[in-house]
Amino acid sequence: MDEERHATLVDARPRFSVVIPALDEEGYLADCLESLARQDFAGGVEVIVVDNNSTDRTAAIARSLGAVVVHEPQAGVCWARQRGTEHARGEIVVSTDADTTFSPGWLTRIDRTLELHPSCVAVGGPCSFSDGSPFWAAIYPRLLFGAVALVHRLTGRVVYVTATNLAFRRSSWPGYDTRLTQGGDEVDLLRRLQRQGPVLFDRHNPTFTSPRRLQQGLAYNLVVTFFVYYLLAYWLNRLAGRPLLGTAPAFRRDRPRSSLIPWMGHVLLASTMVALGVILLRTGIYLVGLV
Repeated sequence: MDEERHATLVDARPRFSVVIPALDEEGYLADCLESLARQDFAGGVEVIVVDNNSTDRTAAIARSLGAVVVHEPQAGVCWARQRGTEHARGEIVVSTDADTTFSPGWLTRIDRTLELHPSCVAVGGPCSFSDGSPFWAAIYPRLLFGAVALVHRLTGRVVYVTATNLAFRRSSWPGYDTRLTQGGDEVDLLRRLQRQGPVLFDRHNPTFTSPRRLQQGLAYNLVVTFFVYYLLAYWLNRLAGRPLLGTAPAFRRDRPRSSLIPWMGHVLLASTMVALGVILLRTGIYLVGLV
């Protein structure tokens, strides 16, 4: 009887568990979940929304659209993704965000990639920004993920993944470092996964995410979001072993804010961003090789 029950549980196990952390996401979550409902993947899929102390209708919307809702009282995206992944029953856990949507073949393509490469532990993909993005937002992901794809093709190493588009085998999951804030759920997880086995990058399987943070302006995203709350916070928190710097402020704005930076300032900052991106990418390749 025990053997029969075990076999039934194994057969009922979904292929995918899609984990979505959410904090006050009532304006975006329905589009995300409806996009997942339109997937053409024929196997089992469970969708887990991790309510990270929302004060709006996030949890109610998730339940009404068939998602499993898990509550994580400790604030922070790494805590939320940790709780959701611990709850996941699928063979493959997929990390994404509540303000993100997907093409109908997104999960099917991930499944095909993992089937063709049984030794790989994870596969990442790019993201692009949906309608309403500032002009420079179309260039940024092409440069970033084009460089990631090129390095992967030349060296076999993935130097960056986005948490909006990362799938990994549940059996190879090393856990999230919950002492970290931004970057811990993608850069640090990538580092940990690569210790378990090969990680692939499929540049032709993007997700489509909200440009709401970009609407704060190029200067804000370059200096505050990237250098302070992402790059600096990641390394300081990792070296200290505790969160010295927190997560960047959340934005739930539906309308773009007027930029305070003149057009020429945008051009200069964009040039600086590209130059620094190349430098950081080269440094990242070296660091990933070391760790």
